[in-house]
Amino acid sequence: MDERGDEPYCGTDRPARPAAGGPPFAECVLCREPTEYPESTRGATLCPVCEWQEGQRTACSG
Repeated sequence: MDERGDEPYCGTDRPARPAAGGPPFAECVLCREPTEYPESTRGATLCPVCEWQEGQRTACSG
């Protein structure tokens, strides 16, 4: 755990991978890590890290 709350982190400022045994998760279209979305989700799915980085890029491009 970290000082930011109950979100577990592995020490690299990346959220921990989804727990095994849950529904099959879709792969991130950028880094191929598991996302928080089920495989049945339509469209381009991003993991939490890539989603955050994409948000930073689009927020600063204006």
